Amino acid sequence: MSTPRIKVAVHAEDPISRVGVVAQLRVQPELRLLDNDGLDGNDGRDGENPDVVVLVADEIDQNVIQQMRRIQRSIQSRILLVPKRIDTQQLIEAAECGVTGVVRRVDATADELTRAITRVARGGGDLPEDLVAQLMGTVSRLQSKVLGHQGLLATGMSRRELDILKLVAEGFDTAGIAAKLSYSERLIKLELSEIYTRFHLRNRSHAVAYAMRQGLI
Repeated sequence: MSTPRIKVAVHAEDPISRVGVVAQLRVQPELRLLDNDGLDGNDGRDGENPDVVVLVADEIDQNVIQQMRRIQRSIQSRILLVPKRIDTQQLIEAAECGVTGVVRRVDATADELTRAITRVARGGGDLPEDLVAQLMGTVSRLQSKVLGHQGLLATGMSRRELDILKLVAEGFDTAGIAAKLSYSERLIKLELSEIYTRFHLRNRSHAVAYAMRQGLI
């Protein structure tokens, strides 16, 4: 049984850029190009929504951000952004709008675009290595300057809270956790209560399940 082709819509700020990208992608056997540009979903010509919208832009300005939000709100397709330039803050804003892949225009060959579209369509992410490094640096600075002052890790929990949850998962009761970590039972109860409140959890079992789903323990 053959794999269904990925439905792709291309939107660009200018028609020449759109024609160029469409020409590159139309010959790729694993892709199927739709006539609509992905901003309004089913426009009556194709009768279906794209799996991935390729959004070509020079700058990540407010107009482009609004376009990304419009795609996310109206059809909820995955978005591959093809900008001329992008910095870390713009990348974060794009991610908040549903972008899961970025290919700079200078790198946007037919093969590179097809590879990125395929990864994005399958639920993965695709970023240039230097952007990944910049993003990790931003997370590290956030950890040290913002969360670190509150004693929290990037997960939103402190090391002590994670230690407590690990012991809860291992079956220790409050007294056992207190003895293991050399804290008072009152402190353990307060820490667990804080975890429940911050993450909207009901009880110990819910907290352990949440931590496991998030890969924290």
